[in-house]
Amino acid sequence: MAKHQIYTMSIARVYPLYITKAEKKGRKKTEVDEIIRWLTGYSQEDLEVQLEKQTYFEPFFAE
Repeated sequence: MAKHQIYTMSIARVYPLYITKAEKKGRKKTEVDEIIRWLTGYSQEDLEVQLEKQTYFEPFFAE
């Protein structure tokens, strides 16, 4: 079975879209970061490293 297309995308590519959507709904970047950290268990520093490395979704959630 083929992997879903999202697994071949970088989290850094989609992250700004998450921020934009949240801001349109009156939310803040810090809230988006908090949710991502809650879902993944990453610290803020770890999240920023993953964004800099442009990690793909599959390893991002697997780690």
